[in-house]
Amino acid sequence: MTEVSSRHSIGETLLSVESINLAFGEVKALANVSFSVREHEVLAIIGPNGAGKTSMLNVINGFYHPQQGQIHFKGLHRQRMKPYEAAVQGIARTFQNVALFKGMSTLNNIMTGRNLKMRRNLLWQALHLGPAREEELQHRAAAEEIIDFLEIQSIRKIPVGRLPYGLQKRVELGRALAMEPDLLLLDEPMAGMNMEEKQDMCRFSMAPRSSSLSMTWGWSWISRIAWWCWITDKRLPRALRTKSVATKLSLTPTWA
Repeated sequence: MTEVSSRHSIGETLLSVESINLAFGEVKALANVSFSVREHEVLAIIGPNGAGKTSMLNVINGFYHPQQGQIHFKGLHRQRMKPYEAAVQGIARTFQNVALFKGMSTLNNIMTGRNLKMRRNLLWQALHLGPAREEELQHRAAAEEIIDFLEIQSIRKIPVGRLPYGLQKRVELGRALAMEPDLLLLDEPMAGMNMEEKQDMCRFSMAPRSSSLSMTWGWSWISRIAWWCWITDKRLPRALRTKSVATKLSLTPTWA
């Protein structure tokens, strides 16, 4: 087992993708794609537009069902899983185009990530009494911790539709983290951000306990946080180990 930090270490294989093929009519989006993600590992997949990065996330997340190939998550073979089933199993994601409730506040958007953790039925929630109220307070406290971590205290009550794009991406990350996922899928998490916002997102992306799989076309930032990087451009090597992460995560890399 390879030590990654004083708190976490690379563990067993969490996600295994084997020979995935996905086509839309005559258009092949994914052809014989295979890779794996281990516990507490950060894996990046980079490639140009149209390379199939988002399609791969949609397959893992259950939005798309491949014609061929297998996916194993936590050692179990996944059949034709639906997105909500993936969420229940511990997979959270962000989207290339921000998918938030624009009329709701930052806090309430992050609270939606706690829905799967709530155990009281609809009647208790409607009455908002006793155990249901205590449960909501506990989850609200968890959401507030995420707000503090993401340094967005000043916008906690502002409707997200009024926020600049960079802050909306941060709120979306907060909602995904609120699910306490085992696997965090990030689709173009830095798109449309300025340099300062990208630096902040690098810092926030390195901290979660969950494993991460990020899709992007930006080597300059992904090389700072990813342990492995897969490149979908056929002109380049299939896999590169990013050396700069050795400094960021205090590793003793095998290539040294």
